Amino acid sequence: QVQLVESGGGLVQPGGSLRLSCAASRITFRFYTMGWYRQAPGKQQELVADITGGGSTNYADTVKGRFTISRDDAKNTVYLQMNSLRPEDTAVYYCHAHFLNADYWGQGTQVAVSS
Repeated sequence: QVQLVESGGGLVQPGGSLRLSCAASRITFRFYTMGWYRQAPGKQQELVADITGGGSTNYADTVKGRFTISRDDAKNTVYLQMNSLRPEDTAVYYCHAHFLNADYWGQGTQVAVSS
């Protein structure tokens, strides 16, 4: 019954911006570390960013300074603001929730950066 629902993906030109959202239900959201992962065609899945319940953040080197992860515990939602997008950011982006031995994934949302 746990559900992570992602939205905000789409097609954008290089240099553009998108904001991804992930709304969680049926979890005690404030306990969970929330993260965004991505997987490009033919490549392994990689961590993009995560944020703990206390607000500590971690970013992949490739997105530092361009992407910002944030959370709104009152709305059970985590966001990924993506600026200065590059073609190599093209991937399916997945929302992830982790607390102790609990581990949940969203369905993924496509981000395509192309001119």
